[in-house]
Amino acid sequence: MKILVFLVLLGLHSTAAVIHTLKKFFTASSQVPNFPEFVVVGMVNDVQIHHYDSNTMRKEPKQDWMNGITEDDPHYWERETQIFMGLQQEFKGNINILKKRFNQTGGVHVFQWMVCCEWDDETGEVDGFRQIGYDGEDVLSWDVKTNTWIAPKQQAVITKNSWNNDKERLAYYKNVLTQECPDWLKKFMKYGRSSLMRTGRITSHNNVNMLIFQLI
Repeated sequence: MKILVFLVLLGLHSTAAVIHTLKKFFTASSQVPNFPEFVVVGMVNDVQIHHYDSNTMRKEPKQDWMNGITEDDPHYWERETQIFMGLQQEFKGNINILKKRFNQTGGVHVFQWMVCCEWDDETGEVDGFRQIGYDGEDVLSWDVKTNTWIAPKQQAVITKNSWNNDKERLAYYKNVLTQECPDWLKKFMKYGRSSLMRTGRITSHNNVNMLIFQLI
């Protein structure tokens, strides 16, 4: 999967807005030694905030300040754990579907789903994307601007066509990444503001030189 990393060179008298990100990585695996069959990792500004796996069967905080969420939502961790337990079964099924699509039987296989939303704390603009990978290669990606799925692999075209024809599903995906995800990002920023405000992707408005590196 392609990840853009932005590095800004310092300039004099510059003012900058910070683009904050909330990312969730869902990974299901088959026959991978010493690794849980299902893992979920949540990150804000590339700082891990929570973790779930099929061994512990619990969604747990990875930062002390994340415990503050229970003050506003006492059942947050329990409710989220139940959601991930349900997703665990769905992702296991996805591996079986893809194995059939790729004419595979046994062996080691990994199915990954990445969800990301971005929020510009100056303009309020939000953006986001979804990427789905299988055995290290992209099989599906979703574009928030066109609200459509793209299938780089022929084996995923049937899913792409089905999802693109499902207007209710498309509306749901767009609402999650443009409304729900940014709302959660802002909540997490509130709980961990002192540490998270030091991270994020900085965008300049005063001609500060910017270098863009693409990692593949």
